[in-house]
Amino acid sequence: MKVLIATEKPFAAAATAAIREVLEAAGHEVALLEKYTSAAELHAAVADADALIVRSDRADAAVFDAAARLKIVVRAGAGYDNIDLAAATAHGVVVENTPGQNANAVAELVFGMAIMAVRRMYSGAAGTELRDKRLGLHAFGAVGRCVARIAAGFGMRVSAYDPFCPPEVMREAGVEPADTIEALYAGNDVVSIHIPATPETRGSIGAALVGSMPKDAVLINTARKEVIDEAGLSEALAARADLRYMADVRPDCADALQAACPGRVFFTPKKMGAQTAEANFNAGVAAARQIAAYFSDGTTRFRVNK
Repeated sequence: MKVLIATEKPFAAAATAAIREVLEAAGHEVALLEKYTSAAELHAAVADADALIVRSDRADAAVFDAAARLKIVVRAGAGYDNIDLAAATAHGVVVENTPGQNANAVAELVFGMAIMAVRRMYSGAAGTELRDKRLGLHAFGAVGRCVARIAAGFGMRVSAYDPFCPPEVMREAGVEPADTIEALYAGNDVVSIHIPATPETRGSIGAALVGSMPKDAVLINTARKEVIDEAGLSEALAARADLRYMADVRPDCADALQAACPGRVFFTPKKMGAQTAEANFNAGVAAARQIAAYFSDGTTRFRVNK
């Protein structure tokens, strides 16, 4: 089988070599498309591919129309909103992700942002410490659990809201379950967002939730920009000069927020939560192993489409 690794933002060289080693050991041919600049290049490259590995690359309906032989796509990472699941299903293509492989990298970035925020963006002004502060996790999946583990080392008090996670699982990790999303935001000095972008979550975090946070609170978003109601966020930040917003997902209103809230907002130039050598390697190799398993015995443990 031919496996195409299509990455506008390439894997590290060591990761690419390891991916190739896994796939070739399983008897598959590997093709690379790196740093491409047009959808047409991707469409041409995928035309004879049986499997596809992507990162944040867009796999839309046109990609599946162009890929007559395609049987499986693996997103090397947890989020998969860059893949048109309905189109994949209509073409009989399995879509998988690699949950947990980037989790520690994202969690460490959360604390990089948290420290930057409480130290007043390293401006020289007096800040505060994270010890004894209350940390709220908006979702308790793989990343949330890594954040909770690191928070314990800082001496933070951690709670989480996740209707899909049993309370006893949280408590076993030393995390107090929050009864409602409103209670999570109102009751924590730092809230870290880890929800996916779905029809239910898009635009769900706005003025009411952000405005309910305690004095000098920090909201951190390393998930997806779409979960934020940007008008509502702007409203809350304008009304409360003590609030701060840090994001690894630059909002559409970033320039306006930076002009209106100097020293209180920070955005990475591009999404970099998974941009570590370790996460890069782990996610890529996991994707390769999942493709090898699929062609070996039909395993689809991490399938995300129906």
